Amino acid sequence: MFKKFVLSMIAIIIMATVNVVVAGADDKIIKIDGSSTVYPITEAVAEEFQKAKRGAVKVTVGISGTGGGFKKFCRGETDISDASRPILKKEMDVCKEHGIKYVELPVAFDALTVVINPKNDWIRSMTVEELKKMWEPAAQGKVMKWSDVNPKWPNHKLSMFGPGADSGTFDYFTDAINGKEKASRGDFTASEDDNVLVQGVAHDKYAIGYFGLAYYVENKDKLKAVPIVNKGTTKAVSPSLATVMDGTYQPLARPIFIYVAEKALTKPEVKEFVTYYLSNAAKLTKQVGYVPLSKAHYDQAMKNFNGKKLGTGFGGKNEVGVRVDELLKRESHL
Repeated sequence: MFKKFVLSMIAIIIMATVNVVVAGADDKIIKIDGSSTVYPITEAVAEEFQKAKRGAVKVTVGISGTGGGFKKFCRGETDISDASRPILKKEMDVCKEHGIKYVELPVAFDALTVVINPKNDWIRSMTVEELKKMWEPAAQGKVMKWSDVNPKWPNHKLSMFGPGADSGTFDYFTDAINGKEKASRGDFTASEDDNVLVQGVAHDKYAIGYFGLAYYVENKDKLKAVPIVNKGTTKAVSPSLATVMDGTYQPLARPIFIYVAEKALTKPEVKEFVTYYLSNAAKLTKQVGYVPLSKAHYDQAMKNFNGKKLGTGFGGKNEVGVRVDELLKRESHL
């Protein structure tokens, strides 16, 4: 009798284990990784989508930086890649090598924001030329004090904080300010986690850094945003929804993206998630501190998505000052 009982219990345990494995295999999971800048939007969309699905779909959102995200995406490890700059030629080649095709979708505008400590009382604005003098490769080991940038500023050591080399924000900033992507001094505190940069600047009177607008908005009680004077102008312009929309915040306004793998679209939950993303992006983008695209832009993006318009409109390189309406109608390349 006891032997029969033991055998029955073993059978029940085995069946329970099999059921758990089968249930696990049937779980609907959407895997996303990439840009720390795009993360707040995608995370907000993911939270709302999961609530709407009542736990039937799990969405994981990681932060590896734009470059790190594309490495995973082009190896087929993720369904969607968050990106704060377009996919580059070398990344396109890796995707092609692994048979990964994709749809490129702009989801919002960002205003790359230069920030200083609230106790900084000598900066009212900065010119693009001053930023270049501070951040260009030639500045390494030479421009070490604030007074090295502008003699009217303190004769005190610069503390500099910025995104790491895997960050699309780093790529865009170096292109827009220094004139060449990834051309930057290397002697600054770098991190793919924007919260590390926030804390670095917030705790040092002589610090300066840069990252996406949402992280400034979230921490504006700890930081000051620096108005920027673009080349050929005299007016200092602060980053905001209004100045991005009217085109006056240049050259640091940019579109940000998600890339969706064609293979992932065989999963109904991925298609449903992206549709939900584009349908709710305007509202959620504002909530996290970024600038939404126009309704016409989102409608065109939805059309491109539903029509499976594969590839990128950039041809494997970054562009400063690109117009989203024109981008969405460009011929795409894989």
